[in-house]
Amino acid sequence: MTPKRKQKLLLIGLMFLAVSTAVGLSLYALSSNINAFYAPMQIVRGEAPMDRNIRAGGMVVEGSVQRDPQSLKVRFAVTDHVEQVWIQYDKILPDLFREGQGVVVVGRLNDEGDIVASEVLARHDENYMPPEVAAALEAAGQMPSHSPFRQNQSSSSETAY
Repeated sequence: MTPKRKQKLLLIGLMFLAVSTAVGLSLYALSSNINAFYAPMQIVRGEAPMDRNIRAGGMVVEGSVQRDPQSLKVRFAVTDHVEQVWIQYDKILPDLFREGQGVVVVGRLNDEGDIVASEVLARHDENYMPPEVAAALEAAGQMPSHSPFRQNQSSSSETAY
């Protein structure tokens, strides 16, 4: 092998190593920021991780909202009509938050199995349900076939959140 060919080969090898390192570091950074969606049924089964943020959603259980009169703290249950999980939140709830409506929360599981939410997202009109919530309800067999949510879960071009 000539010295010029060795130099080119070394340069190509170093470029490949640099690109591989950059891609690897980028993927590592992105993987820690991904919030996977879990239905209440999956959380109760223990499929959701305890050590990182997750997204969870479903319907707010009627009569489950408990507000602390001394602070903004609120506790409520979310269900997929199979299982339910409790959500703890200590900020102002969205104006569209209601019992019996679909919500998505972002937060971490605590030791008791409750989600300590950092964000609560509520639907924006009666014809929209977050696709993840609709899919979880459908998987649980609780989404009626005539539901307006079914037709809008994949065709909605509006951004709800």
